[in-house]
Amino acid sequence: MANPAKKHVLLFYCAECEELAHKLAAQSDSITLQTIKWRTFDDGFPNIYINNAQDLRGNHVAFLASFSHPGAIFEQISVIYNLPRLFSASFTLVLPFFPTGSFERMEEEGDVATAFTMARILSNIPISRGGPTSVVIYDIHALQERFYFGDNVLPLFETGIPLLKQRLRQLPDADNVVIAFPDDGAWKRFHKQLDGYPVVICTKVREEDKRIVRIKEGVPAGCHVVIVDDLVQSGGTLIECQKVLAAHGAAKVSAYVTHGVFPKQSWNRFLHKNGLEIAFSHFWITDSCPHTVKAISDKAPFEVLSLAASIADALMI
Repeated sequence: MANPAKKHVLLFYCAECEELAHKLAAQSDSITLQTIKWRTFDDGFPNIYINNAQDLRGNHVAFLASFSHPGAIFEQISVIYNLPRLFSASFTLVLPFFPTGSFERMEEEGDVATAFTMARILSNIPISRGGPTSVVIYDIHALQERFYFGDNVLPLFETGIPLLKQRLRQLPDADNVVIAFPDDGAWKRFHKQLDGYPVVICTKVREEDKRIVRIKEGVPAGCHVVIVDDLVQSGGTLIECQKVLAAHGAAKVSAYVTHGVFPKQSWNRFLHKNGLEIAFSHFWITDSCPHTVKAISDKAPFEVLSLAASIADALMI
């Protein structure tokens, strides 16, 4: 029986993802980058042109997206809805960071679930000649959000944890690493993937009018403790966890998040600065949020673990 022909993917990308797109293309000769003219009319609305559109017929097509702010979503959705209609053999949307839902709390009538709205928008991407669109997402914030998607798309939920495990094995004190989770939610979603490491679980308790971080279980004393979570915003929880872990004797504290969102340049709180105590030895993030990658380039303690190889593998499915 003859082997099936090797899949070749034509990859489009938004301007913000250009660096990651080039890393992806470097991973495999089965991925060829394509270009889009991102322009605007005088009234500010998008004026977009997909180069070489006729060449897409019968080819596998993908789009690398970044919904880093609401203003970027409309123009990218316009392209995402158009590409499958160009008679492509299949269409894959790669959205490393699914941004909505990270702050949402449905506590009373009138609260709007924007994560559900975004999932419905993506669920209505037109089908290609090969069938439903595949949507690749990394470490979606709330696990229930995976059930928001309709039957017209095929969500593929990936994780950046293998990148962290690979990096931990390279540490000089790899045998002394303990994994810490900032809350029960982080433990539930990641502990099975980090099986084999000793674990510390932190929790927030209310004391009078304050919420205080405490250690719920585990022993950090004398160890290199790595706090693991899916994303970081202001970083307040990570900082409070670091203080508690250090107070309980941790030799070093580092952190890993898949999505370094860091609104309002909150990454500044973690920088190694002259004369200040180094709270975090390492801070690993992926390149799911391109604007952050540019901002923290060459700034200790930050180190970027690229998703490029993982995405390249996903595109070959």
